[in-house]
Amino acid sequence: MQSFVLGFRADLAAVTAGLTLSFSSGAVEGQVNRIKMLKRQMFGRAGLDLLRKRILLAR
Repeated sequence: MQSFVLGFRADLAAVTAGLTLSFSSGAVEGQVNRIKMLKRQMFGRAGLDLLRKRILLAR
């Protein structure tokens, strides 16, 4: 619990901004999550060319 409180205090500005500002990075985080999933699925199968095509075509 003490570690959580210390981490919370260290990031107090970020926590305050997250709770008070009206905009969010949710859409960007969703895209990053989708790309990471594709990357995990293709690990060891093909090169960057195929990965790039899957990222651009998978929607």
